[in-house]
Amino acid sequence: MTTVSKKATKATKTTKKVTKTKTTKTKKPKVETSSKKKTTKKVVVSSKKEKSTRTEGKGDGKVVLRIRVRAYESKILDASVKQIMDTAMRYDAVIVGPVPLPTEIKKYTVNRSAFIYKDSREQFEIRVHKRLIDIINPNAKTIDALTNLSLPSGVDIDVKMM
Repeated sequence: MTTVSKKATKATKTTKKVTKTKTTKTKKPKVETSSKKKTTKKVVVSSKKEKSTRTEGKGDGKVVLRIRVRAYESKILDASVKQIMDTAMRYDAVIVGPVPLPTEIKKYTVNRSAFIYKDSREQFEIRVHKRLIDIINPNAKTIDALTNLSLPSGVDIDVKMM
């Protein structure tokens, strides 16, 4: 029993050390007792004007035609992007791009044989190359020329108005 009491006293000593904290006095804020009154000016801004300036700042009246081109072969993709850009340049459009997007790689693993030889496998992959072109403030002639454009097979085009 003597060993138990020694352990108990040691435990209480450590808790006393941990629980010691310093206390500080908080000061009350001083109150002015002067007879002079302070005047404050209130500025009121109408909320309608704020909202209209915010929407004008974001849009700026610019229409962007975003063209996203995808293909399995990069050479065919680059040729079709060049054809799109030449058509847009012919009608004096402002072009941003082409921006190369990350290549999407799909990998497939297939067993070479049907039953016993699981260690023998083949891996195949499909790469999808992507480019992004922005045409800023296109006119009607530019849009008409781009819709009548004939591109090679295997090229996928997504067009968005932003």
